[in-house]
Amino acid sequence: MSYLPAATIEPPVHLQFDDNRLLPMLFGEHDQHLARIEQELGVSLVSRGNRLAISGPTASVDAARATLNALYDRLKRGLEVDRNEVDAALRIARAAEEGSGEMGLFGRMNDDAALRTQRRHITPRSPTQAAYMRSLREHDLVFGLGPAGTGKTYLAVAVAVTMLAKGKVDRIILSRPAVEAGERLGFLPGDLREKVDPYLRPLYDALYDMMPAEQVMKRLSTGEIEVAPLAFMRGRTLTNAFTILDEAQNTTPVQMKMFLTRLGENSRMAVTGDLSQIDLPRGTRSGLQDAVETLAGVSGVDFVRFTDADVVRHPLVTRIVRAYNSREHRSAEVSDQDGAAGGGDGQG
Repeated sequence: MSYLPAATIEPPVHLQFDDNRLLPMLFGEHDQHLARIEQELGVSLVSRGNRLAISGPTASVDAARATLNALYDRLKRGLEVDRNEVDAALRIARAAEEGSGEMGLFGRMNDDAALRTQRRHITPRSPTQAAYMRSLREHDLVFGLGPAGTGKTYLAVAVAVTMLAKGKVDRIILSRPAVEAGERLGFLPGDLREKVDPYLRPLYDALYDMMPAEQVMKRLSTGEIEVAPLAFMRGRTLTNAFTILDEAQNTTPVQMKMFLTRLGENSRMAVTGDLSQIDLPRGTRSGLQDAVETLAGVSGVDFVRFTDADVVRHPLVTRIVRAYNSREHRSAEVSDQDGAAGGGDGQG
């Protein structure tokens, strides 16, 4: 348990829970969920039976109380609470404390944006994820932009699988550039499927996480689900389909325009990518960057931007992303300074 300096501690706030059976799941094994909340919010939590005392700075106590109430409400609805859900509630609590959100959003996110697939009950784990899931339901074309681990592709597949199950679309088409620098499949060993499968594996993984394996194989064989490299989209019109283009930062402007103009009647498209991870040859413009600039303000197109605060993988991933971003920011500043210095005397 962590404790705050006496000068910063307000009188404890007490919570009382009416269903003792839910407390082991709320507190976590060996009180690990309580320890996580203490660590992240800088509060002290002491349990006595079905009562919990929260001590610490007022804002942190309020955030801890809201976090625990939200998680307890989740348990009462029959949903699980694990480390990921605790982190999600804490993410919302921090956003509320910083003035960029409200804690009540956590409950509404679970109620309004939750998706049920055959294998998983999927709920958003950050305000941006909630906004993204709503956007995928409401817009014909959605761009999900941001770093790895924020759920851009996974959530798009989840929405697509849900719409297919409800009969809102007839098929799902999942695509990505097969090889980052120009789709040079001929240099790879094996037949066509063996050539492209390694590049499409993350899309298969998302499908298998939401549907039984036999269902995935059956729908792949019938064409209800298609996983194909971007080059296979040329010349097609995609009607009654939910189409997802992953790793879109590695398309060229010509490829991106080709893909976007495949959109047919009663269809949706999701385009995901990370503009900080472009693997195209130096000097080649990213089709994703080009599309973001070209389509800004176009009716029916929505852009959802994720940040490192939305990373929902292992907590270390967030710190890794921030470390790389910090280094790139410092490198950019040095380059700007060198450029300014070089330009001062007119020398090359």
